[in-house]
Amino acid sequence: MPTPVVSARGLGVSFGSVAVLVDVDLDLPPGAALCLTGANGAGKSTLLRCVTGLLTPQAGTVSVFGATPDGSATFWRRVATTVEQPTWYLGLTVREHVELVRLAGGGDPADGHVDELFAVLGLAALADATPDVLSSGQRQRMLLAAVLARPSDLLVLDEPEQRLDTEIRPVVAGLLRDHLAGGGSLLLASHDPSFVAALGCPTLRLGADAS
Repeated sequence: MPTPVVSARGLGVSFGSVAVLVDVDLDLPPGAALCLTGANGAGKSTLLRCVTGLLTPQAGTVSVFGATPDGSATFWRRVATTVEQPTWYLGLTVREHVELVRLAGGGDPADGHVDELFAVLGLAALADATPDVLSSGQRQRMLLAAVLARPSDLLVLDEPEQRLDTEIRPVVAGLLRDHLAGGGSLLLASHDPSFVAALGCPTLRLGADAS
């Protein structure tokens, strides 16, 4: 059996006296997707932060590509995430931001991939705008374009459908299926059952009502 891309055993996280994650186990095989579901406060974002090394669990273990996530450059070359909102650079356009991310990730910003993403995500008309003038939904589409423009082996996405119009959500689901079809893996959290259904991936419910 191949080594899981993401593995957690007995994962536990508490904030003060509040236990957010209790004895959570999961395995994400290579080339597969898993969606975390559950009510607000169930620990979905907390688990994603543990997987990306942004939070150290108080109990249990988590590994990514067979090692503890350490936030190193080597780790981030293989992992792309929306768990934390980025800081946009003043004066750079939407296109320049996404091209910069693609270049930094080892891709070619002139190979047409950015143009394809802008076309399907409805960003072409906003390419020369700056992020500060975008609506929250437009900034979410820009963030997804930046993440998908980066060559990566694992996507870790926190509610990628959030703030998106209904008609764009199936488009994003299709882009994520393309990532899987290309051999990538996907761990995400979502509140939208129709979005999860469009992905067609297994789910792991967190929280007191998990079964």
